[in-house]
Amino acid sequence: MTGGLRGPSPEERPHPEGRRNSQGIRIDPEAEAEPRTRTAVVSALVEHEPGVLSRVSGLFSRRQFNIESLTVGPTTVDGHARITLVVEETDPGIDQVKKQLAKLKPAISVGELDDDAVRAELVLLKVRGDEPDKVHAITQMYEGQTLDAGPRTITVQITGDHGKIDDAVDAFRQFGIIEIARTGQTALARGDTPTTPGEEPGHTAEPAGDGADRGVPDTNSD
Repeated sequence: MTGGLRGPSPEERPHPEGRRNSQGIRIDPEAEAEPRTRTAVVSALVEHEPGVLSRVSGLFSRRQFNIESLTVGPTTVDGHARITLVVEETDPGIDQVKKQLAKLKPAISVGELDDDAVRAELVLLKVRGDEPDKVHAITQMYEGQTLDAGPRTITVQITGDHGKIDDAVDAFRQFGIIEIARTGQTALARGDTPTTPGEEPGHTAEPAGDGADRGVPDTNSD
């Protein structure tokens, strides 16, 4: 009779994946993986007062949120403006973007748009004018408009969703892009769905008061 406990040999035993930290504790690779980010479009209805855009941009700059684009413009209600943010963050990060934006005094309503929202942006491209016929053909292909044409440069305008704009920019590279100006995305919810919660087109929404009145936790406040 041989000594030792019965069971598989060391070579036959399962070997858990992962690594050990400095204390010798095994770390689950899935638990240690980087959290996944996603792109979200956040729409905010705000009081259109002086400095509101700088306050919003300053807020996100201080907190180092990964903002891809920010646009602002008037709505159907006098004194109101709509801010559209495109942010690439984790789900907790996106939640914080919405909460911190809702805490700003000019904010009336904040919400995230669904994936099927109507989105569009605009790009102006100034390219070399050596091949005007080809430039015109590409402009027509992307349903664009020629804004200026001279002997050395041609400036065109393209509007559409993010993917269409990216494709158009790539197509114009063959002519040599001299300058480019791009707005970033703006968006509205489809159908009868309000773009921001509680919004009624053409009607004034009541300001929601401070962050506590809106059910926003008082964490990470400025």
